[in-house]
Amino acid sequence: MNAENFLQPQRVIDQLIELNQRTGNADGAQRLAWTEPWEQGRRWLRDNLSAMPAHVEEDQAGNIWATLPGASPKALIIGSHIDSVPNGGWLDGSLGVVAGLEVFRRFCRQGQPPTTIRLVAWAEEEGSQFGQSMFTSRAVTGRLDPNELSTFTDKAGLRLVDVIGRWGIDLHTMGAARHHLANAGAYLELHIEQGPVLESLNLPLAAVIGALGVERHTIQFTGQTSHAGSTPMSMRRDALAAAARFALEIRNIANRHAGVCTIGSVVTKPGIVTAVAGQCDCTLDQRHLNAASLADMLADAKAASHQIAAEENVEVNWKRLYRVDPTHFTPELIELCTQAIAEISGSTYRMPSGPLHDAVEMMKAGIPTAMLFVQSLRGLSHTKEEDTVHEHLRQAVKALDRLADKTVAWLTR
Repeated sequence: MNAENFLQPQRVIDQLIELNQRTGNADGAQRLAWTEPWEQGRRWLRDNLSAMPAHVEEDQAGNIWATLPGASPKALIIGSHIDSVPNGGWLDGSLGVVAGLEVFRRFCRQGQPPTTIRLVAWAEEEGSQFGQSMFTSRAVTGRLDPNELSTFTDKAGLRLVDVIGRWGIDLHTMGAARHHLANAGAYLELHIEQGPVLESLNLPLAAVIGALGVERHTIQFTGQTSHAGSTPMSMRRDALAAAARFALEIRNIANRHAGVCTIGSVVTKPGIVTAVAGQCDCTLDQRHLNAASLADMLADAKAASHQIAAEENVEVNWKRLYRVDPTHFTPELIELCTQAIAEISGSTYRMPSGPLHDAVEMMKAGIPTAMLFVQSLRGLSHTKEEDTVHEHLRQAVKALDRLADKTVAWLTR
Protein backbone atom coordinates (compact mmCIF):
# COMPACT_ATOMS: atom_id res chain seq x y z
CA MET A 1 0.00 0.00 0.00
CA ASN A 2 1.18 3.55 -0.71
CA ALA A 3 3.14 5.09 2.17
CA GLU A 4 0.83 8.11 2.33
CA ASN A 5 -2.09 5.83 3.21
CA PHE A 6 -0.31 5.02 6.48
CA LEU A 7 0.91 8.54 7.25
CA GLN A 8 -1.27 10.87 9.36
CA PRO A 9 0.28 14.37 9.42
CA GLN A 10 -2.59 15.76 11.50
CA ARG A 11 -1.72 13.27 14.23
CA VAL A 12 1.68 14.98 14.51
CA ILE A 13 0.00 18.31 15.23
CA ASP A 14 -2.39 16.73 17.73
CA GLN A 15 0.47 14.98 19.52
CA LEU A 16 2.58 18.13 19.61
CA ILE A 17 -0.30 19.93 21.27
CA GLU A 18 -0.67 17.06 23.75
CA LEU A 19 3.05 17.04 24.54
CA ASN A 20 3.02 20.78 25.11
CA GLN A 21 0.02 20.53 27.42
CA ARG A 22 1.79 17.85 29.45
CA THR A 23 5.18 19.58 29.72
CA GLY A 24 4.45 23.30 29.40
CA ASN A 25 2.54 26.05 31.15
CA ALA A 26 1.24 29.54 30.43
CA ASP A 27 4.81 30.74 29.93
CA GLY A 28 5.66 28.13 27.28
CA ALA A 29 7.46 24.79 27.01
CA GLN A 30 9.35 23.75 30.14
CA ARG A 31 11.28 20.65 29.05
CA LEU A 32 14.60 22.00 30.29
CA ALA A 33 17.01 19.05 30.16
CA TRP A 34 17.46 17.10 33.39
CA THR A 35 14.17 18.28 34.93
CA GLU A 36 10.90 16.52 35.66
CA PRO A 37 8.93 18.07 32.73
CA TRP A 38 11.72 16.88 30.41
CA GLU A 39 11.43 13.36 31.82
CA GLN A 40 7.65 13.57 31.42
CA GLY A 41 8.15 14.23 27.72
CA ARG A 42 10.53 11.29 27.45
CA ARG A 43 8.02 9.00 29.18
CA TRP A 44 5.35 10.21 26.76
CA LEU A 45 7.60 9.27 23.84
CA ARG A 46 8.41 5.84 25.26
CA ASP A 47 4.69 5.19 25.82
CA ASN A 48 3.96 5.97 22.16
CA LEU A 49 6.77 3.71 21.01
CA SER A 50 5.64 0.82 23.20
CA ALA A 51 2.82 -0.05 20.79
CA MET A 52 5.22 -0.47 17.86
CA PRO A 53 7.30 -3.52 16.86
CA ALA A 54 10.53 -1.75 17.72
CA HIS A 55 13.41 -2.12 20.15
CA VAL A 56 13.52 0.94 22.43
CA GLU A 57 16.50 1.80 24.63
CA GLU A 58 18.24 4.69 26.35
CA ASP A 59 21.95 5.11 25.73
CA GLN A 60 24.69 6.11 28.19
CA ALA A 61 24.12 9.80 27.36
CA GLY A 62 20.37 9.70 27.99
CA ASN A 63 19.26 9.70 24.35
CA ILE A 64 16.26 7.52 23.44
CA TRP A 65 16.61 5.20 20.44
CA ALA A 66 13.92 3.15 18.68
CA THR A 67 15.02 0.60 16.10
CA LEU A 68 13.04 -1.21 13.40
CA PRO A 69 15.35 -3.85 11.88
CA GLY A 70 15.47 -3.88 8.10
CA ALA A 71 16.70 -6.27 5.45
CA SER A 72 20.02 -4.43 5.71
CA PRO A 73 21.68 -3.40 9.00
CA LYS A 74 22.60 -0.08 7.40
CA ALA A 75 20.42 2.44 9.22
CA LEU A 76 18.49 5.54 8.30
CA ILE A 77 18.31 7.66 11.46
CA ILE A 78 15.57 10.26 11.87
CA GLY A 79 15.72 12.51 14.90
CA SER A 80 15.71 15.77 16.79
CA HIS A 81 15.83 16.89 20.42
CA ILE A 82 13.25 16.43 23.16
CA ASP A 83 14.49 19.23 25.45
CA SER A 84 13.38 22.85 25.28
CA VAL A 85 14.67 26.16 26.53
CA PRO A 86 12.89 27.59 29.59
CA ASN A 87 9.63 29.23 28.49
CA GLY A 88 10.20 27.90 24.98
CA GLY A 89 7.93 27.17 22.04
CA TRP A 90 5.80 24.15 21.23
CA LEU A 91 7.69 23.21 18.05
CA ASP A 92 11.42 23.72 18.65
CA GLY A 93 12.97 20.25 18.73
CA SER A 94 9.73 18.47 19.48
CA LEU A 95 8.48 18.85 15.88
CA GLY A 96 11.38 16.77 14.60
CA VAL A 97 10.85 14.12 17.26
CA VAL A 98 7.09 13.79 16.81
CA ALA A 99 7.22 14.01 12.99
CA GLY A 100 10.01 11.43 13.10
CA LEU A 101 7.79 9.28 15.31
CA GLU A 102 5.05 9.43 12.67
CA VAL A 103 7.40 8.44 9.87
CA PHE A 104 8.82 5.66 12.06
CA ARG A 105 5.25 4.47 12.77
CA ARG A 106 4.56 4.40 9.03
CA PHE A 107 7.59 2.21 8.39
CA CYS A 108 6.50 -0.12 11.22
CA ARG A 109 3.06 -0.56 9.67
CA GLN A 110 4.49 -1.45 6.26
CA GLY A 111 6.54 -4.43 7.43
CA GLN A 112 10.27 -4.96 7.15
CA PRO A 113 11.94 -2.04 5.37
CA PRO A 114 14.90 -2.45 2.97
CA THR A 115 17.19 -0.77 5.52
CA THR A 116 17.02 -0.49 9.28
CA ILE A 117 15.02 2.53 10.45
CA ARG A 118 15.93 4.31 13.68
CA LEU A 119 14.35 7.18 15.60
CA VAL A 120 16.45 9.15 18.08
CA ALA A 121 15.30 11.75 20.59
CA TRP A 122 18.40 13.60 21.71
CA ALA A 123 18.30 14.27 25.45
CA GLU A 124 19.90 17.72 25.44
CA GLU A 125 20.50 19.94 22.44
CA GLU A 126 19.80 23.40 23.82
CA GLY A 127 22.63 23.73 26.34
CA SER A 128 20.50 26.16 28.34
CA GLN A 129 21.94 25.39 31.77
CA PHE A 130 25.63 24.88 31.05
CA GLY A 131 26.12 26.48 27.62
CA GLN A 132 26.91 23.15 25.92
CA SER A 133 24.89 22.97 22.71
CA MET A 134 24.25 19.48 21.26
CA PHE A 135 25.56 18.05 24.53
CA THR A 136 24.27 14.49 24.21
CA SER A 137 24.72 14.07 20.45
CA ARG A 138 28.33 15.19 20.92
CA ALA A 139 28.73 12.32 23.38
CA VAL A 140 27.49 9.89 20.72
CA THR A 141 29.81 11.27 18.03
CA GLY A 142 32.82 11.19 20.37
CA ARG A 143 33.31 14.96 20.21
CA LEU A 144 32.67 15.56 23.90
CA ASP A 145 35.64 15.90 26.28
CA PRO A 146 34.52 14.83 29.78
CA ASN A 147 37.67 16.18 31.40
CA GLU A 148 36.98 19.64 30.01
CA LEU A 149 33.43 19.58 31.39
CA SER A 150 34.08 17.95 34.77
CA THR A 151 34.32 21.30 36.58
CA PHE A 152 31.49 23.08 34.72
CA THR A 153 28.88 24.81 36.89
CA ASP A 154 25.71 26.74 36.13
CA LYS A 155 24.81 30.23 37.33
CA ALA A 156 23.57 28.79 40.63
CA GLY A 157 26.84 26.94 41.21
CA LEU A 158 25.40 23.48 40.46
CA ARG A 159 27.93 21.12 38.90
CA LEU A 160 27.17 19.53 35.54
CA VAL A 161 28.35 16.13 36.77
CA ASP A 162 25.91 16.28 39.69
CA VAL A 163 22.93 17.48 37.64
CA ILE A 164 23.17 14.71 35.03
CA GLY A 165 24.19 12.23 37.72
CA ARG A 166 20.77 12.54 39.35
CA TRP A 167 19.37 10.98 36.16
CA GLY A 168 21.85 8.12 36.09
CA ILE A 169 24.21 9.70 33.55
CA ASP A 170 27.97 9.48 34.16
CA LEU A 171 29.91 12.20 32.34
CA HIS A 172 32.95 9.97 31.95
CA THR A 173 31.08 7.04 30.38
CA MET A 174 28.72 8.97 28.07
CA GLY A 175 31.05 8.28 25.16
CA ALA A 176 30.13 4.59 25.27
CA ALA A 177 26.95 5.60 23.41
CA ARG A 178 29.10 5.81 20.27
CA HIS A 179 28.17 2.27 19.27
CA HIS A 180 24.76 3.54 18.16
CA LEU A 181 26.39 5.01 15.05
CA ALA A 182 28.10 1.76 14.00
CA ASN A 183 25.75 1.11 11.07
CA ALA A 184 24.52 4.64 10.45
CA GLY A 185 23.94 5.24 6.75
CA ALA A 186 22.19 8.63 6.83
CA TYR A 187 20.63 11.11 9.25
CA LEU A 188 17.55 13.29 8.62
CA GLU A 189 16.14 16.07 10.77
CA LEU A 190 13.08 18.29 10.44
CA HIS A 191 13.07 21.59 12.32
CA ILE A 192 11.30 24.92 12.32
CA GLU A 193 13.38 27.64 10.67
CA GLN A 194 13.48 29.81 13.83
CA GLY A 195 13.93 32.85 11.59
CA PRO A 196 11.94 35.13 9.25
CA VAL A 197 13.35 34.20 5.81
CA LEU A 198 10.78 31.65 4.62
CA GLU A 199 7.84 33.77 5.74
CA SER A 200 9.32 36.80 3.95
CA LEU A 201 9.49 34.71 0.75
CA ASN A 202 6.03 33.19 1.30
CA LEU A 203 7.51 29.69 1.17
CA PRO A 204 6.54 26.81 3.48
CA LEU A 205 9.69 24.65 3.33
CA ALA A 206 13.40 24.73 2.56
CA ALA A 207 16.27 22.30 2.15
CA VAL A 208 19.11 23.21 4.50
CA ILE A 209 22.55 23.38 2.89
CA GLY A 210 24.49 23.53 6.14
CA ALA A 211 24.90 25.33 9.45
CA LEU A 212 26.88 28.41 10.40
CA GLY A 213 30.04 27.93 12.40
CA VAL A 214 30.03 29.36 15.92
CA GLU A 215 32.52 31.11 18.17
CA ARG A 216 31.09 31.65 21.66
CA HIS A 217 33.03 33.43 24.41
CA THR A 218 32.68 35.12 27.77
CA ILE A 219 34.43 38.47 27.96
CA GLN A 220 35.30 40.13 31.25
CA PHE A 221 36.03 43.83 31.48
CA THR A 222 37.67 44.77 34.80
CA GLY A 223 37.94 48.37 35.99
CA GLN A 224 37.54 49.79 39.47
CA THR A 225 34.44 49.94 41.63
CA SER A 226 34.00 53.46 42.97
CA HIS A 227 31.32 55.76 44.33
CA ALA A 228 28.83 57.01 41.76
CA GLY A 229 28.63 60.44 43.35
CA SER A 230 32.23 61.26 44.14
CA THR A 231 34.12 59.82 41.16
CA PRO A 232 34.56 62.38 38.35
CA MET A 233 33.58 61.17 34.91
CA SER A 234 37.11 61.66 33.57
CA MET A 235 38.63 59.54 36.34
CA ARG A 236 36.34 56.52 36.15
CA ARG A 237 37.43 53.01 35.20
CA ASP A 238 33.93 51.92 34.21
CA ALA A 239 33.79 48.29 33.09
CA LEU A 240 30.20 48.64 31.89
CA ALA A 241 31.07 51.62 29.69
CA ALA A 242 33.72 49.51 27.97
CA ALA A 243 31.29 46.61 27.51
CA ALA A 244 28.63 48.96 26.13
CA ARG A 245 31.01 50.34 23.51
CA PHE A 246 32.05 46.81 22.61
CA ALA A 247 28.42 45.71 22.24
CA LEU A 248 27.87 48.43 19.64
CA GLU A 249 31.11 47.66 17.81
CA ILE A 250 30.33 43.99 17.26
CA ARG A 251 27.36 45.03 15.12
CA ASN A 252 29.76 46.82 12.77
CA ILE A 253 31.97 43.72 12.70
CA ALA A 254 29.00 41.50 11.79
CA ASN A 255 27.90 43.82 8.98
CA ARG A 256 31.43 44.14 7.64
CA HIS A 257 31.78 40.36 7.26
CA ALA A 258 28.13 39.54 6.40
CA GLY A 259 27.84 37.39 9.52
CA VAL A 260 26.03 37.70 12.83
CA CYS A 261 27.36 38.75 16.25
CA THR A 262 25.35 38.90 19.46
CA ILE A 263 25.97 40.09 23.01
CA GLY A 264 23.41 37.95 24.80
CA SER A 265 24.20 38.53 28.45
CA VAL A 266 25.69 41.38 30.49
CA VAL A 267 26.29 41.13 34.26
CA THR A 268 27.84 43.94 36.30
CA LYS A 269 29.46 43.92 39.72
CA PRO A 270 28.73 45.15 42.29
CA GLY A 271 25.49 45.83 40.40
CA ILE A 272 24.14 48.61 42.62
CA VAL A 273 22.82 52.00 41.61
CA THR A 274 25.38 53.97 43.65
CA ALA A 275 28.55 52.35 42.30
CA VAL A 276 30.56 52.54 39.11
CA ALA A 277 30.77 49.00 37.76
CA GLY A 278 34.17 47.56 38.55
CA GLN A 279 33.51 44.39 36.60
CA CYS A 280 31.33 43.52 33.65
CA ASP A 281 30.96 40.00 32.26
CA CYS A 282 29.32 39.58 28.87
CA THR A 283 28.84 36.79 26.35
CA LEU A 284 29.59 37.00 22.64
CA ASP A 285 28.13 34.66 20.01
CA GLN A 286 29.53 34.94 16.46
CA ARG A 287 28.34 32.88 13.46
CA HIS A 288 29.26 32.51 9.79
CA LEU A 289 29.00 29.84 7.08
CA ASN A 290 32.55 30.58 5.92
CA ALA A 291 35.35 29.45 8.25
CA ALA A 292 37.80 32.18 7.22
CA SER A 293 35.19 34.91 7.72
CA LEU A 294 34.30 33.49 11.13
CA ALA A 295 37.96 33.62 12.14
CA ASP A 296 38.23 37.20 10.87
CA MET A 297 35.16 38.25 12.89
CA LEU A 298 36.70 36.79 16.04
CA ALA A 299 40.04 38.51 15.40
CA ASP A 300 38.30 41.84 14.80
CA ALA A 301 36.24 41.47 17.98
CA LYS A 302 39.30 40.73 20.09
CA ALA A 303 41.18 43.69 18.61
CA ALA A 304 38.20 45.97 19.24
CA SER A 305 37.85 44.81 22.84
CA HIS A 306 41.51 45.53 23.61
CA GLN A 307 41.39 48.94 21.96
CA ILE A 308 38.25 49.91 23.85
CA ALA A 309 39.70 48.58 27.12
CA ALA A 310 42.80 50.72 26.67
CA GLU A 311 40.73 53.81 25.93
CA GLU A 312 38.50 53.20 28.97
CA ASN A 313 41.46 52.35 31.23
CA VAL A 314 40.16 48.88 32.05
CA GLU A 315 41.40 45.34 31.46
CA VAL A 316 39.79 42.70 29.28
CA ASN A 317 40.02 38.92 29.33
CA TRP A 318 38.48 36.31 27.01
CA LYS A 319 37.41 32.74 27.71
CA ARG A 320 36.04 30.43 25.03
CA LEU A 321 32.75 28.76 25.90
CA TYR A 322 32.13 26.84 22.71
CA ARG A 323 33.32 26.52 19.14
CA VAL A 324 32.10 24.62 16.09
CA ASP A 325 33.27 24.91 12.49
CA PRO A 326 30.82 25.72 9.69
CA THR A 327 29.10 22.58 8.43
CA HIS A 328 27.98 21.73 4.88
CA PHE A 329 25.46 18.91 4.55
CA THR A 330 25.62 16.05 2.02
CA PRO A 331 24.99 17.32 -1.56
CA GLU A 332 23.16 14.16 -2.69
CA LEU A 333 20.78 14.31 0.28
CA ILE A 334 20.26 18.05 -0.16
CA GLU A 335 19.13 17.29 -3.70
CA LEU A 336 16.76 14.54 -2.48
CA CYS A 337 15.40 16.94 0.14
CA THR A 338 14.84 19.58 -2.55
CA GLN A 339 12.98 17.03 -4.68
CA ALA A 340 10.79 15.95 -1.74
CA ILE A 341 9.87 19.54 -0.95
CA ALA A 342 9.03 20.27 -4.59
CA GLU A 343 6.80 17.20 -4.81
CA ILE A 344 4.87 18.15 -1.67
CA SER A 345 4.74 21.97 -1.84
CA GLY A 346 5.41 22.78 -5.49
CA SER A 347 8.27 25.10 -4.55
CA THR A 348 11.99 24.79 -3.87
CA TYR A 349 14.40 26.82 -1.78
CA ARG A 350 17.78 26.17 -0.17
CA MET A 351 19.22 28.05 2.77
CA PRO A 352 21.79 27.74 5.57
CA SER A 353 20.86 27.33 9.22
CA GLY A 354 21.90 30.05 11.64
CA PRO A 355 21.07 27.99 14.75
CA LEU A 356 23.00 24.84 15.59
CA HIS A 357 21.30 21.45 15.42
CA ASP A 358 22.17 17.85 16.25
CA ALA A 359 22.37 17.28 12.49
CA VAL A 360 25.65 19.23 12.61
CA GLU A 361 27.13 16.64 14.95
CA MET A 362 25.97 13.79 12.71
CA MET A 363 27.58 15.40 9.67
CA LYS A 364 30.82 16.03 11.56
CA ALA A 365 30.84 12.34 12.51
CA GLY A 366 30.92 11.50 8.80
CA ILE A 367 27.28 10.44 8.50
CA PRO A 368 25.52 11.68 5.33
CA THR A 369 23.06 14.27 6.62
CA ALA A 370 20.15 16.41 5.45
CA MET A 371 17.80 18.83 7.17
CA LEU A 372 14.58 20.46 6.10
CA PHE A 373 13.08 23.62 7.51
CA VAL A 374 9.45 24.63 7.84
CA GLN A 375 8.40 28.26 8.06
CA SER A 376 8.27 30.03 11.42
CA LEU A 377 5.61 32.72 11.88
CA ARG A 378 7.19 36.13 12.48
CA GLY A 379 10.53 34.34 12.71
CA LEU A 380 9.99 33.72 16.42
CA SER A 381 11.49 30.84 18.41
CA HIS A 382 12.67 30.20 21.98
CA THR A 383 9.49 31.92 23.11
CA LYS A 384 5.91 30.89 23.82
CA GLU A 385 4.86 32.95 20.76
CA GLU A 386 6.65 30.47 18.49
CA ASP A 387 4.22 29.12 15.87
CA THR A 388 3.82 27.69 12.36
CA VAL A 389 0.77 27.46 10.10
CA HIS A 390 -0.77 24.01 10.56
CA GLU A 391 -0.94 23.35 6.82
CA HIS A 392 2.78 24.01 6.62
CA LEU A 393 3.34 21.53 9.44
CA ARG A 394 1.35 18.89 7.56
CA GLN A 395 3.40 19.58 4.43
CA ALA A 396 6.60 19.29 6.48
CA VAL A 397 5.61 15.85 7.79
CA LYS A 398 4.81 14.68 4.25
CA ALA A 399 8.10 16.06 2.94
CA LEU A 400 10.08 14.35 5.70
CA ASP A 401 8.31 11.08 4.91
CA ARG A 402 9.00 11.47 1.19
CA LEU A 403 12.64 12.29 1.94
CA ALA A 404 12.91 9.20 4.15
CA ASP A 405 11.78 6.96 1.27
CA LYS A 406 14.16 8.65 -1.13
CA THR A 407 17.01 8.23 1.34
CA VAL A 408 16.25 4.53 1.83
CA ALA A 409 16.40 4.11 -1.96
CA TRP A 410 19.69 6.03 -2.00
CA LEU A 411 21.16 3.78 0.71
CA THR A 412 20.19 0.62 -1.20
CA ARG A 413 21.18 1.82 -4.67
